[in-house]
Amino acid sequence: MTATQERTEEQDLPYNVFARLCPSRGTLEHVTGRWGALALGALHQGSLRFNELRRRVDGVSEKMLSQTLQALERDGLVHREAQPTNPPRVDYELTPLGREVAGRLLDLIHCVEDRMDEVLAAREAYDARRA
Repeated sequence: MTATQERTEEQDLPYNVFARLCPSRGTLEHVTGRWGALALGALHQGSLRFNELRRRVDGVSEKMLSQTLQALERDGLVHREAQPTNPPRVDYELTPLGREVAGRLLDLIHCVEDRMDEVLAAREAYDARRA
């Protein structure tokens, strides 16, 4: 495929993440950001309460997790269910769309984890060249 054909094909897409104003960019950022990716990966295992999710995603602040979950809920990836109990109980789970996105994201996560020895060796070689 030529570069012209690729550009034409990109222009024919209803959404193009490479276009500055495309709304898919925001969703991509929510999904691939550090906390979004980890929250989606953790929720792929099943429904979790807020504090369970916070413990699972080690290092995230309460505020950041709350903002992340709100963005993912707005994008239709996460469902929030508040139970009218005392104290209130809030559960989070993936929507069907969120499950599909999280599955693909977990493939990437597992690929990175599986290749970390190579990544660490590359970092070491890079740092040695730069020193």
